[in-house]
Amino acid sequence: MMSSMNKETSDMSESSREAADQRDLLHQVHLSTEEGVYGLILVAGLIAVAGSTGQGPVQTLAFIAITVAVFWAAHVYAGTVAAHSGSAAAHASLGVAFRHSLRRSRGLLTAVLPPAIPLVLSAAGIFDARTADWLALWAIVGVLAVLGYLAYARKGAAIHVRLIGAASTAAFGVVIILAKALLHH
Repeated sequence: MMSSMNKETSDMSESSREAADQRDLLHQVHLSTEEGVYGLILVAGLIAVAGSTGQGPVQTLAFIAITVAVFWAAHVYAGTVAAHSGSAAAHASLGVAFRHSLRRSRGLLTAVLPPAIPLVLSAAGIFDARTADWLALWAIVGVLAVLGYLAYARKGAAIHVRLIGAASTAAFGVVIILAKALLHH
């Protein structure tokens, strides 16, 4: 009897670990960070601007990649300088400060991935450029909604609070979409 209880406990803890791993997938790819959210919103703005100029998907991806790379490098640099030159209690060596800033800033880079999928598919001829731009923007809204939901789910919040979190986080992407629709079409 004891061995069957241990097996059940082992199975339960294994399924709990799997659930925790699934919940933290977005955190593992660094989207569930302030840099990830900021990156998604930045990329949405870049897609809105590039799409309004009539650029194709390859040009849009290049514009996004270059701009995000510059923002990422500036973020790593600023984080390194701030941590390295902080107060005596918070002072970190240059190498430690750089590695910490590098690790923390990954979300800016991974934010390019969800909207890149429809843009790459457009470059392959599966969607036209305009459709790819809209799909990329709505993909960002979807990821933002999931991030908002998960942030409150991790805290054990009630379902209505999770949904409010999802809606409020997704609203940042929706504002970009509304601006694109109102100003460029």
